[in-house]
Amino acid sequence: MRTDLGLISGYGAGVNEDSSRLGFRRMFELALQTWPYMRPMLKHLVVMGVVMLSGGFTGILAGIVGTDLLSNKVLVGAKLQPLQAKVLFLGPEYVTADPQELGRWWELISIGEGEGHGEGEGLGEREGLGEGEGLVGDSLDSDEPQLTPEQRRTVRNRLLIWGAIGGVFAAAFFAVFEYYTNWIWQCINQNLRVAMVDRAESLSLRYYDDARVGDAMFRVYQDSAQIVNLLRSGIMSPVLTLYGIVVGLVFVAAFDPLFALIAIVAGVPICWLTVVSTGRIRRRALANRKANSNLTSRAQEVFSAIKVVKAHGAEPRVFARFSEDSVRALNTAYFFRLDMALVTTAVAFSGCIMLLASEYIMVTWVVEERETFLGAMVAGLIGFVLWNFGAFQIARGRIEGLHWGARGMLGIWMQMQDLFIALDRAFYLLDLEPEVADPDTAVDFPAPIERVAWRGVHFGYREDRPLLKDIDLEADAGTATAIVGTTGSGKSTLMSLLLRLYDPDRGRVEVNGVDLRDMLVESVRSNTAIALQKNVLFADTVANNIAFGSANAERTDIENAARIACCEDFIGAMPKGFDTELGERGGKLSAGQRQRLSIARAVLRDPPILILDEPTASLDARTEQEVLRRLADWGRGRIIFVVTHRLSTIRGADRIALLEDGRIAETGNHDELMAREDGRYRAFVEAELVGSEGTATEDVR
Repeated sequence: MRTDLGLISGYGAGVNEDSSRLGFRRMFELALQTWPYMRPMLKHLVVMGVVMLSGGFTGILAGIVGTDLLSNKVLVGAKLQPLQAKVLFLGPEYVTADPQELGRWWELISIGEGEGHGEGEGLGEREGLGEGEGLVGDSLDSDEPQLTPEQRRTVRNRLLIWGAIGGVFAAAFFAVFEYYTNWIWQCINQNLRVAMVDRAESLSLRYYDDARVGDAMFRVYQDSAQIVNLLRSGIMSPVLTLYGIVVGLVFVAAFDPLFALIAIVAGVPICWLTVVSTGRIRRRALANRKANSNLTSRAQEVFSAIKVVKAHGAEPRVFARFSEDSVRALNTAYFFRLDMALVTTAVAFSGCIMLLASEYIMVTWVVEERETFLGAMVAGLIGFVLWNFGAFQIARGRIEGLHWGARGMLGIWMQMQDLFIALDRAFYLLDLEPEVADPDTAVDFPAPIERVAWRGVHFGYREDRPLLKDIDLEADAGTATAIVGTTGSGKSTLMSLLLRLYDPDRGRVEVNGVDLRDMLVESVRSNTAIALQKNVLFADTVANNIAFGSANAERTDIENAARIACCEDFIGAMPKGFDTELGERGGKLSAGQRQRLSIARAVLRDPPILILDEPTASLDARTEQEVLRRLADWGRGRIIFVVTHRLSTIRGADRIALLEDGRIAETGNHDELMAREDGRYRAFVEAELVGSEGTATEDVR
């Protein structure tokens, strides 16, 4: 299993994206990896496979029998085989000789040929049969009784009735079967897609720091869908195509083994072309997938930042970049399919030579009325004892079927290269081992909460670039701790460790002395809530946005959380109050309103630990003070961390921790830290005041 430290590149291409590694072994491994997602539908897959195989054989058999009835019986007037008469509900007057006699007739033909009988020495003469007493239809005696015109019309009508019945039944059956198979495909795809999303959500944020969201979307939505094509094009189609080829070879060999040999010889250049072209097809398929993934990422980025694009008048530049990516995706798709078409054309040329040669031979044998190879052995079902027009049609159809089967297998093989490239990309995401994982033996989250502590914590997004160094910090229940520092000093990262969005490279993050890594991730995050500076709201009601993450919240709890976050006034002014639908990303709200809804969402979870990341950055001074007052009342007995630059927020904290260059430079309350003449916190405050407010240091004392 890969870990999510194996980050992907700017195009979202993982270390797995190398077409040269996609050999038979890797393809087999990928096919095995799909089994857990197919297993729940195994019973339905078996039913589907049996129906398809039996239906294919029935279709071939019905086609042969139908062709024989039309060509030899209706058009020529030869009498029916016993089974054909039974199927058409016709009497013995329509039936040819007893099928048991056919075996004797075949033996006598062989004996006659071996003894060198003359051309005029027919079977009837050797057996003492009178003229007209030989076998009907395909016998060597041309004077055998035929079907009367009235009988031929009866056979035709019965054949048409059966054709109509069969057509109606087949249409109804295949309509239901198509729905059934699509349901199976979608269930399997759903199993894989859900597993991919579940794994994507379990990865640490270290993965997403470098991965493109659009690439993950393409893998989940597009690449995962190839599991359906694996079944349909990688398993079912090859099995059915090979089944058709084998059945076709058997039928062709029954007419004459020479045609089976011709088909096998024609397959040699097809196999050679397949081997030679496979590597190029794989490279084209990979380039196509990567280009379309990049296009999806570009579209996602554009629409996510549509306000920024419009505000800066950057539409022409964005359109040009999108157009460039779109053309690249179009070109890769075009050349991928062009290579497939060229190889298919070469195979078709080889197949056409085989068809022309075999048709010439068959026509010659029809003119000569040559005996078929195994005709008499199956004469109880069909009447192809001699080469005639019907035999020519059936044999030609089977040989054409072999040709199309070979082309189909080549097409399937080329599609499988794209299919397994896509599955490799899909399973790359599934193969990533979450960096933040649950322990084998987990302990419960401590209750009641007493203390949170960082002990000798080191962390960096890259091993060669540490961001936090030797962090030691404590916070007790019933206190609010402000985390301050310049931009990029590691404040938000410090809080991310408390949420187990990351795990420290060294050191421990503890709750009541218990390492967070000894607890379930779900347990840690269910007891820790965060109100982010970048508020994410959904196109849903106000109530549902507040209740996000609190599935069983009561309406009274939602309203109380909104009151603590000072949301009641602007929510009450909305047309439907808490049931008002918000726009995409809460676009109908101001930045301050979105921020207060984010605080209400965190409060509703009622956690023992609350993290506020720049909670009042978009609030006016009066609203900020009221929100902080209500949070202080609500937070008694809880531990609150506030990441902020605003001095009005910092002053109200019980304890302040100043981060500089990834280290805790100073800790204490506001008055203690400001009393230090050469203190780092005092210098930080003075710099903030001079830079933003232009007031004296005494203004904050």
